[in-house]
Amino acid sequence: QLVESGGGSVQAGESLQLSCTAPEYFFAPYWCLGWLRKAPGKETEQIAFFHTDGSTKYADAVVGRFTTYKDNANKTLHLQMNSLNPTDTAWYFCAAAYACDWPSARRGQGTQVVVSS
Repeated sequence: QLVESGGGSVQAGESLQLSCTAPEYFFAPYWCLGWLRKAPGKETEQIAFFHTDGSTKYADAVVGRFTTYKDNANKTLHLQMNSLNPTDTAWYFCAAAYACDWPSARRGQGTQVVVSS
């Protein structure tokens, strides 16, 4: 079970950190593990994740502002979000996709982030 925490309401330019606890098997190399978000009126997008090839991927919209990292010992995943702007307003989900099959990804209940201008 994936469980997110850390969402909230902030002003533009501020930072937030999201965290996720996940079962140990999601940290195995054949799972892509990371973050999705669903903004109002938009499709769900993968914004930051660890790929099965060992790389870390970021959506263009968050490159340079968001950083994801994981604590394998404690089975937690984090998303540091800096320089937030209103377009980052969304529900954020911790997600795991076997072989990066995102349509079949497992995900948590989500945590809401609201950024005001």
